Amino acid sequence: MTTPRRIDSHSTDETEALGGQLALELAGGDVILLEAELAAGKTALVRGVVRGLGGDPADVSSPTFVLIQSYDCSAGLISTVHHVDLYRLGERITDLREIGIEEVLSDQTAVTAVEWPKEAIATWIPVDTRVWRIGMTVEDDDTRSIEIAPPMGQNFFILNF
Repeated sequence: MTTPRRIDSHSTDETEALGGQLALELAGGDVILLEAELAAGKTALVRGVVRGLGGDPADVSSPTFVLIQSYDCSAGLISTVHHVDLYRLGERITDLREIGIEEVLSDQTAVTAVEWPKEAIATWIPVDTRVWRIGMTVEDDDTRSIEIAPPMGQNFFILNF
């Protein structure tokens, strides 16, 4: 069993750099579940992942209103990072299906980062998918405490850790 890592980030730049380091561990088809409060740095982490996979970090913005954004990348077998924000959606499967969640979660040439994941998306995560869980907490001094739980085998979907 792999132990979760805990890292403190003192700035947006540090959070982006952490995303770049995480990118080195990712493979096509991986899913990253991002749990954190508003403005905790979820999009900054995704920006670093995109940079680490050869994409343009300037393209990355929060997909709060568009729900899904995809960024071209050029690192190895990963061609795309899908960035999904489910904050405004409920648990209804029909809502999730309408935004195309099935397609992005099953894209084996991409990494999919999901902000505000819902239990219902487990329906469409393929059984052999490596699922990363990342929790971010804003501390009193504005430091971000980031816990990265690496994949633990088949479709490990737990939101609270």
